[in-house]
Amino acid sequence: MSTDPDVPHTSSAGLIEHVATPIDADSAAETLKHGARGAFVVAGIAVGLLFIGWLAFYFFLFLPRGSVG
Repeated sequence: MSTDPDVPHTSSAGLIEHVATPIDADSAAETLKHGARGAFVVAGIAVGLLFIGWLAFYFFLFLPRGSVG
């Protein structure tokens, strides 16, 4: 983007070929029916890896030390 105030700025949405075609409400509802399934999968994998890491620390570092005190 130019910082020169004499150069006019045009939006990429100013051309019709850069704008998505509108869809009706039924098509949007069908598309969004299942929600954000991919986000839940990624979050589940992240939580699972975090839990496995916690278990590894617990069994390989904390338990071998025994009771402190």
